[in-house]
Amino acid sequence: MTDAKTLSERDVRVALVGCGRISRNHFEAIEKVAGLTLVAVCDIEEARAREAGARQHVPWFTNMETMLADVPSDAVVIATPSGLHPQHGILAAKAGRHVIAEKPMAISLAAADALVQACDDNGVQLFVVKQNRLNPPIQLLKRAIDRGRFGRIYLANCTVHWTRPQDYYDQAPWRGTWEFDGGAFMNQASHYVDLMQWLVGPVESIVAKTATLARKIEAEDTGIAVIKFRSGALGTIEVTMLTFPRNLEGSITILGEKGSVKIGGTAVNKVEHWAFADYDDDDKLIEQANTNPPTVYGFGHEAYYRNVLAVLRGEARPDTDGRAGRKSLELILGIYESAKTGREVPLPLRSSL
Repeated sequence: MTDAKTLSERDVRVALVGCGRISRNHFEAIEKVAGLTLVAVCDIEEARAREAGARQHVPWFTNMETMLADVPSDAVVIATPSGLHPQHGILAAKAGRHVIAEKPMAISLAAADALVQACDDNGVQLFVVKQNRLNPPIQLLKRAIDRGRFGRIYLANCTVHWTRPQDYYDQAPWRGTWEFDGGAFMNQASHYVDLMQWLVGPVESIVAKTATLARKIEAEDTGIAVIKFRSGALGTIEVTMLTFPRNLEGSITILGEKGSVKIGGTAVNKVEHWAFADYDDDDKLIEQANTNPPTVYGFGHEAYYRNVLAVLRGEARPDTDGRAGRKSLELILGIYESAKTGREVPLPLRSSL
């Protein structure tokens, strides 16, 4: 493991495994953050690895262990299929590299715990990418909650009305499978599930229904969850990948005793409603907080990597570490357990799930 003092004196060297759809956001963010340097890429598909390597002007590999042995690096980004995140993260940790895992960090609690343990045992940091937490409107909302501006929170709602056509799932055989991916909750809506537990607080229990209504996949393309928070507040999460003809909304609404807020747009990037009983200077920041990202991924990866760099240099605490990533995974798995059994599911879950 490289110590923080050494990393404050030079660039942090980053390698990436998994050159698919999300890798572009990582490449762009790494390029924009001074102090980070991409040093290698890896993908089991040779053509994709070669193309990414050529585009980024770095060595490319089709075997992760070979990349770890041949190219010195400080951190490894895991952007492979979700079910493989723990396996690849553990490989990186055992090689003494810090781990930056895309969401979700795993698709079972046992695998998530194994990844956390491997990083602890090898003295490396584990970061889980939750870039939507860093959207400027979400940061304003978090501050309002932390300052008690809502008073008692009564109701929270997340709505994810997006579309993923069949050809999206057909691009790779792992998409929409239980072994490697999960469905709309685990994949597309995982950031929104994370926002619910991060913003509103610990969850007491969940009731959920899921369905596969139109896509030819193993997992769900549509679902609804009802959440009871330990505070007594209630919440709903409504998710579908069947919106016609394009992505419509990715929002969170919080209603409380002394305030009501809706952050909407296609990816929680726009303040659509903001009302509080008492004034705060943050109220003047609403318009400038709105963003217009080109995709549902938003602009958060760059801010996320700035935090990663600061943590590795000993200047900050992680925005989302492995234990924080596990919390949202547990909520998703609770949703699936309720949908499967038809029962209300209490949290915390058994770690065997």
